[in-house]
Amino acid sequence: MTSRSSSSPSGPGHAPRKTDVGATSPLDGKDSALAARATDESWRSTLLRYYSLTKPRVLYGNVLTAAAGFLFASPGHIGWLAFLAVCIGTTLVIGSACVLNNVLDRDIDTVMARTKKRATVTGGVGARNAIIYSTLLFLGGMAVLVAWTNPLVVAVGAGGFLAYVVLYGMLAKRLSIHGTLVGSVSGAAPILGGYVGASNMLDAGAAIAFLILFFWQMPAFYSISVYRRDEYARANVPVISVVRGIPNTVVQILVYTVVFVAVSLLPQPFGYTGWSYTVVMGLLGAGWIAMAVRGLRAAGNYDHWAHLMFRYAIIMMCAISVMLAVGPRLP
Repeated sequence: MTSRSSSSPSGPGHAPRKTDVGATSPLDGKDSALAARATDESWRSTLLRYYSLTKPRVLYGNVLTAAAGFLFASPGHIGWLAFLAVCIGTTLVIGSACVLNNVLDRDIDTVMARTKKRATVTGGVGARNAIIYSTLLFLGGMAVLVAWTNPLVVAVGAGGFLAYVVLYGMLAKRLSIHGTLVGSVSGAAPILGGYVGASNMLDAGAAIAFLILFFWQMPAFYSISVYRRDEYARANVPVISVVRGIPNTVVQILVYTVVFVAVSLLPQPFGYTGWSYTVVMGLLGAGWIAMAVRGLRAAGNYDHWAHLMFRYAIIMMCAISVMLAVGPRLP
Protein backbone atom coordinates (compact mmCIF):
# COMPACT_ATOMS: atom_id res chain seq x y z
CA MET A 1 0.00 0.00 0.00
CA THR A 2 2.68 2.40 -1.05
CA SER A 3 4.14 4.31 -3.85
CA ARG A 4 7.60 3.58 -5.01
CA SER A 5 10.70 5.28 -3.74
CA SER A 6 14.28 4.50 -2.85
CA SER A 7 16.27 3.35 -5.86
CA SER A 8 13.22 2.82 -8.02
CA PRO A 9 12.34 5.11 -10.91
CA SER A 10 10.22 7.10 -8.51
CA GLY A 11 12.96 7.39 -5.99
CA PRO A 12 14.34 10.38 -4.21
CA GLY A 13 17.18 12.25 -5.79
CA HIS A 14 20.42 13.72 -4.71
CA ALA A 15 22.00 17.14 -4.92
CA PRO A 16 23.63 19.01 -6.63
CA ARG A 17 24.09 18.12 -10.31
CA LYS A 18 22.32 20.51 -12.60
CA THR A 19 20.75 17.69 -14.58
CA ASP A 20 19.14 16.14 -11.52
CA VAL A 21 15.83 17.06 -10.00
CA GLY A 22 17.67 17.09 -6.68
CA ALA A 23 16.37 19.59 -4.20
CA THR A 24 14.11 21.21 -6.76
CA SER A 25 11.61 18.35 -6.81
CA PRO A 26 9.01 18.08 -4.04
CA LEU A 27 9.51 14.32 -3.83
CA ASP A 28 13.19 14.01 -4.65
CA GLY A 29 16.14 13.36 -2.36
CA LYS A 30 14.65 14.48 0.92
CA ASP A 31 15.10 11.28 2.92
CA SER A 32 18.83 11.19 2.17
CA ALA A 33 19.09 14.89 2.96
CA LEU A 34 17.37 14.36 6.31
CA ALA A 35 19.65 11.46 7.18
CA ALA A 36 22.75 13.42 6.16
CA ARG A 37 21.81 16.18 8.62
CA ALA A 38 21.61 13.73 11.53
CA THR A 39 25.32 13.53 12.22
CA ASP A 40 25.50 13.15 16.00
CA GLU A 41 24.14 10.77 18.61
CA SER A 42 21.59 13.12 20.16
CA TRP A 43 18.02 11.98 20.49
CA ARG A 44 16.97 14.52 17.86
CA SER A 45 19.40 13.10 15.31
CA THR A 46 18.33 9.57 16.16
CA LEU A 47 14.68 10.46 15.62
CA LEU A 48 15.57 12.23 12.38
CA ARG A 49 17.38 9.16 11.06
CA TYR A 50 14.43 6.89 11.80
CA TYR A 51 12.00 9.46 10.41
CA SER A 52 14.02 9.70 7.19
CA LEU A 53 13.66 5.95 6.63
CA THR A 54 9.92 6.40 6.06
CA LYS A 55 10.66 8.62 3.02
CA PRO A 56 8.43 11.40 4.36
CA ARG A 57 7.53 13.22 1.16
CA VAL A 58 6.68 10.04 -0.69
CA LEU A 59 4.76 8.93 2.39
CA TYR A 60 2.70 12.12 2.57
CA GLY A 61 1.98 12.02 -1.16
CA ASN A 62 0.50 8.57 -0.76
CA VAL A 63 -1.58 9.56 2.24
CA LEU A 64 -2.89 12.53 0.26
CA THR A 65 -4.27 10.15 -2.36
CA ALA A 66 -5.78 7.92 0.34
CA ALA A 67 -7.60 10.93 1.79
CA ALA A 68 -8.76 11.91 -1.71
CA GLY A 69 -10.10 8.42 -2.34
CA PHE A 70 -12.09 8.49 0.89
CA LEU A 71 -13.63 11.90 0.14
CA PHE A 72 -14.32 10.89 -3.46
CA ALA A 73 -16.43 8.01 -2.13
CA SER A 74 -18.17 10.28 0.41
CA PRO A 75 -20.22 12.78 -1.61
CA GLY A 76 -22.64 13.23 1.27
CA HIS A 77 -21.90 12.37 4.88
CA ILE A 78 -18.23 11.99 5.84
CA GLY A 79 -17.40 9.46 8.52
CA TRP A 80 -14.58 11.35 10.20
CA LEU A 81 -13.52 8.53 12.54
CA ALA A 82 -13.14 6.15 9.61
CA PHE A 83 -11.39 8.91 7.64
CA LEU A 84 -8.81 9.42 10.39
CA ALA A 85 -8.35 5.67 10.82
CA VAL A 86 -7.74 5.19 7.10
CA CYS A 87 -5.22 8.05 7.00
CA ILE A 88 -3.36 7.02 10.16
CA GLY A 89 -3.35 3.31 9.37
CA THR A 90 -2.26 3.93 5.80
CA THR A 91 0.53 6.24 6.95
CA LEU A 92 1.94 3.59 9.26
CA VAL A 93 1.70 0.75 6.73
CA ILE A 94 3.33 2.79 3.97
CA GLY A 95 6.02 3.97 6.36
CA SER A 96 6.71 0.36 7.27
CA ALA A 97 7.08 -0.61 3.62
CA CYS A 98 9.44 2.30 2.94
CA VAL A 99 11.65 1.39 5.90
CA LEU A 100 11.85 -2.23 4.78
CA ASN A 101 12.61 -1.06 1.25
CA ASN A 102 15.62 0.82 2.63
CA VAL A 103 16.91 -2.38 4.15
CA LEU A 104 16.39 -4.44 1.01
CA ASP A 105 17.91 -1.82 -1.31
CA ARG A 106 21.17 -1.25 0.53
CA ASP A 107 23.22 -2.83 -2.25
CA ILE A 108 21.66 -0.54 -4.89
CA ASP A 109 21.63 2.54 -2.66
CA THR A 110 25.36 2.17 -1.99
CA VAL A 111 26.06 2.53 -5.73
CA MET A 112 23.70 5.42 -6.48
CA ALA A 113 24.96 8.87 -5.51
CA ARG A 114 21.61 10.25 -4.43
CA THR A 115 20.89 7.39 -2.01
CA LYS A 116 24.28 6.55 -0.54
CA LYS A 117 23.71 8.79 2.50
CA ARG A 118 20.58 6.98 3.63
CA ALA A 119 20.76 5.88 7.24
CA THR A 120 20.65 2.18 6.34
CA VAL A 121 23.63 2.65 4.01
CA THR A 122 25.81 4.75 6.32
CA GLY A 123 25.06 2.59 9.35
CA GLY A 124 23.18 5.36 11.13
CA VAL A 125 20.40 2.82 11.60
CA GLY A 126 21.38 -0.84 11.58
CA ALA A 127 19.47 -3.37 9.50
CA ARG A 128 18.18 -5.19 12.59
CA ASN A 129 16.82 -2.02 14.17
CA ALA A 130 15.29 -0.93 10.87
CA ILE A 131 13.48 -4.26 10.52
CA ILE A 132 12.15 -3.98 14.08
CA TYR A 133 11.04 -0.41 13.34
CA SER A 134 9.32 -1.53 10.13
CA THR A 135 7.57 -4.37 11.94
CA LEU A 136 6.25 -2.07 14.65
CA LEU A 137 4.95 0.41 12.09
CA PHE A 138 3.24 -2.36 10.13
CA LEU A 139 1.62 -3.92 13.19
CA GLY A 140 0.46 -0.53 14.43
CA GLY A 141 -0.96 0.42 11.05
CA MET A 142 -2.77 -2.85 10.54
CA ALA A 143 -4.15 -2.71 14.09
CA VAL A 144 -5.68 0.70 13.33
CA LEU A 145 -7.16 -0.53 10.03
CA VAL A 146 -8.55 -3.70 11.62
CA ALA A 147 -10.05 -1.86 14.59
CA TRP A 148 -11.63 1.14 12.88
CA THR A 149 -12.08 0.43 9.17
CA ASN A 150 -13.42 -2.54 7.21
CA PRO A 151 -12.03 -5.81 5.81
CA LEU A 152 -11.62 -4.35 2.32
CA VAL A 153 -9.29 -1.64 3.62
CA VAL A 154 -7.30 -4.23 5.55
CA ALA A 155 -7.00 -6.42 2.44
CA VAL A 156 -5.91 -3.48 0.28
CA GLY A 157 -3.36 -2.41 2.90
CA ALA A 158 -1.84 -5.86 3.26
CA GLY A 159 -1.96 -6.51 -0.48
CA GLY A 160 -0.35 -3.18 -1.31
CA PHE A 161 2.40 -3.81 1.25
CA LEU A 162 3.21 -7.23 -0.21
CA ALA A 163 3.03 -5.95 -3.79
CA TYR A 164 5.51 -3.20 -3.02
CA VAL A 165 7.97 -5.07 -0.84
CA VAL A 166 7.94 -8.48 -2.52
CA LEU A 167 6.60 -8.29 -6.07
CA TYR A 168 8.15 -4.92 -6.85
CA GLY A 169 11.06 -4.31 -4.48
CA MET A 170 12.47 -7.84 -4.26
CA LEU A 171 11.59 -9.10 -7.75
CA ALA A 172 10.32 -6.90 -10.59
CA LYS A 173 12.52 -3.85 -10.00
CA ARG A 174 15.67 -5.95 -10.06
CA LEU A 175 14.72 -8.48 -12.72
CA SER A 176 12.34 -6.93 -15.23
CA ILE A 177 11.87 -3.91 -17.43
CA HIS A 178 8.25 -3.99 -16.27
CA GLY A 179 9.12 -3.08 -12.69
CA THR A 180 7.35 0.26 -12.99
CA LEU A 181 4.13 -1.45 -14.08
CA VAL A 182 4.29 -3.81 -11.11
CA GLY A 183 5.14 -1.00 -8.73
CA SER A 184 2.24 1.06 -10.00
CA VAL A 185 -0.14 -1.51 -8.50
CA SER A 186 1.15 -0.79 -5.00
CA GLY A 187 1.33 2.92 -5.81
CA ALA A 188 -2.39 2.97 -6.59
CA ALA A 189 -3.32 1.00 -3.47
CA PRO A 190 -3.64 4.02 -1.11
CA ILE A 191 -6.36 5.74 -3.14
CA LEU A 192 -8.20 2.43 -3.46
CA GLY A 193 -7.90 1.86 0.28
CA GLY A 194 -9.29 5.31 0.93
CA TYR A 195 -12.19 4.74 -1.43
CA VAL A 196 -13.26 1.40 0.05
CA GLY A 197 -12.75 2.85 3.53
CA ALA A 198 -15.71 5.11 2.82
CA SER A 199 -17.79 2.95 0.47
CA ASN A 200 -17.04 -0.54 1.79
CA MET A 201 -17.47 -1.85 -1.75
CA LEU A 202 -15.60 -2.40 -4.98
CA ASP A 203 -17.51 -0.61 -7.73
CA ALA A 204 -16.88 1.51 -10.81
CA GLY A 205 -15.68 4.41 -8.66
CA ALA A 206 -13.09 2.20 -6.98
CA ALA A 207 -11.83 1.00 -10.36
CA ILE A 208 -11.63 4.55 -11.74
CA ALA A 209 -9.75 5.87 -8.70
CA PHE A 210 -7.30 2.97 -8.84
CA LEU A 211 -6.69 3.31 -12.58
CA ILE A 212 -6.17 7.07 -12.35
CA LEU A 213 -3.29 6.64 -9.92
CA PHE A 214 -1.99 3.54 -11.70
CA PHE A 215 -1.62 5.33 -15.03
CA TRP A 216 -0.36 8.56 -13.44
CA GLN A 217 2.73 6.73 -12.22
CA MET A 218 3.86 5.54 -15.64
CA PRO A 219 4.73 8.90 -17.27
CA ALA A 220 5.86 10.31 -13.92
CA PHE A 221 8.33 7.54 -13.13
CA TYR A 222 9.41 6.90 -16.70
CA SER A 223 10.40 10.58 -16.77
CA ILE A 224 12.63 9.99 -13.75
CA SER A 225 14.19 7.01 -15.52
CA VAL A 226 15.20 9.36 -18.35
CA TYR A 227 17.17 11.84 -16.28
CA ARG A 228 18.46 9.14 -13.90
CA ARG A 229 19.40 6.72 -16.68
CA ASP A 230 23.14 6.68 -15.99
CA GLU A 231 22.64 5.97 -12.31
CA TYR A 232 20.26 3.10 -12.96
CA ALA A 233 22.67 1.67 -15.50
CA ARG A 234 25.52 1.73 -12.98
CA ALA A 235 23.32 0.03 -10.38
CA ASN A 236 22.12 -2.59 -12.91
CA VAL A 237 18.47 -1.61 -12.42
CA PRO A 238 16.69 -2.56 -15.69
CA VAL A 239 14.47 0.49 -16.10
CA ILE A 240 12.99 1.12 -19.52
CA SER A 241 15.40 3.94 -20.44
CA VAL A 242 18.37 1.65 -19.80
CA VAL A 243 16.99 -1.42 -21.58
CA ARG A 244 15.20 0.18 -24.54
CA GLY A 245 16.77 3.60 -24.75
CA ILE A 246 15.48 7.10 -24.22
CA PRO A 247 13.65 7.62 -27.55
CA ASN A 248 11.50 4.54 -26.89
CA THR A 249 10.88 5.72 -23.34
CA VAL A 250 9.72 9.12 -24.59
CA VAL A 251 7.11 7.46 -26.81
CA GLN A 252 5.93 5.34 -23.89
CA ILE A 253 5.64 8.45 -21.75
CA LEU A 254 3.42 10.10 -24.35
CA VAL A 255 1.20 7.02 -24.67
CA TYR A 256 0.73 6.66 -20.92
CA THR A 257 0.11 10.39 -20.50
CA VAL A 258 -2.74 10.21 -23.01
CA VAL A 259 -4.16 7.13 -21.29
CA PHE A 260 -3.94 8.80 -17.89
CA VAL A 261 -5.75 11.91 -19.11
CA ALA A 262 -8.50 9.80 -20.69
CA VAL A 263 -8.99 7.77 -17.49
CA SER A 264 -8.87 10.89 -15.30
CA LEU A 265 -11.93 12.24 -17.15
CA LEU A 266 -14.10 9.19 -16.40
CA PRO A 267 -15.60 10.32 -13.06
CA GLN A 268 -18.04 12.77 -14.63
CA PRO A 269 -19.46 10.40 -17.33
CA PHE A 270 -19.99 7.78 -14.59
CA GLY A 271 -21.86 10.28 -12.43
CA TYR A 272 -19.30 10.73 -9.66
CA THR A 273 -18.45 14.41 -10.30
CA GLY A 274 -19.85 17.43 -12.11
CA TRP A 275 -18.52 19.38 -15.06
CA SER A 276 -16.27 21.51 -12.85
CA TYR A 277 -14.04 18.51 -12.29
CA THR A 278 -13.94 17.69 -16.00
CA VAL A 279 -13.05 21.23 -17.03
CA VAL A 280 -10.18 21.53 -14.53
CA MET A 281 -8.70 18.10 -15.18
CA GLY A 282 -9.27 18.41 -18.92
CA LEU A 283 -7.28 21.64 -19.13
CA LEU A 284 -4.48 20.34 -16.93
CA GLY A 285 -4.43 17.06 -18.83
CA ALA A 286 -4.18 18.84 -22.18
CA GLY A 287 -1.17 20.74 -20.84
CA TRP A 288 0.54 17.51 -19.77
CA ILE A 289 -0.10 15.91 -23.16
CA ALA A 290 1.32 18.96 -24.91
CA MET A 291 4.43 18.72 -22.77
CA ALA A 292 4.74 15.00 -23.49
CA VAL A 293 4.56 15.70 -27.24
CA ARG A 294 7.49 18.08 -26.85
CA GLY A 295 9.60 15.12 -25.82
CA LEU A 296 9.44 13.76 -29.36
CA ARG A 297 11.52 16.77 -30.42
CA ALA A 298 13.75 16.93 -27.35
CA ALA A 299 16.74 14.99 -28.69
CA GLY A 300 19.88 16.34 -27.05
CA ASN A 301 17.88 17.93 -24.24
CA TYR A 302 15.99 14.96 -22.81
CA ASP A 303 17.03 15.58 -19.20
CA HIS A 304 15.54 19.07 -19.07
CA TRP A 305 12.32 17.89 -20.69
CA ALA A 306 12.05 14.91 -18.33
CA HIS A 307 12.49 17.21 -15.33
CA LEU A 308 9.60 19.33 -16.56
CA MET A 309 7.45 16.24 -17.13
CA PHE A 310 8.06 15.03 -13.60
CA ARG A 311 7.33 18.41 -12.06
CA TYR A 312 4.10 18.59 -14.03
CA ALA A 313 3.31 15.08 -12.78
CA ILE A 314 3.49 16.35 -9.20
CA ILE A 315 1.09 19.15 -10.11
CA MET A 316 -1.24 16.58 -11.64
CA MET A 317 -1.13 14.35 -8.58
CA CYS A 318 -2.01 17.25 -6.30
CA ALA A 319 -4.71 18.46 -8.66
CA ILE A 320 -6.31 15.05 -9.09
CA SER A 321 -6.32 14.52 -5.32
CA VAL A 322 -7.99 17.88 -4.68
CA MET A 323 -10.50 17.54 -7.53
CA LEU A 324 -11.49 13.97 -6.60
CA ALA A 325 -12.07 15.19 -3.05
CA VAL A 326 -14.16 18.23 -3.96
CA GLY A 327 -15.49 17.20 -7.37
CA PRO A 328 -18.54 15.32 -6.04
CA ARG A 329 -19.54 18.52 -4.22
CA LEU A 330 -19.18 20.88 -7.20
CA PRO A 331 -21.51 21.43 -10.14
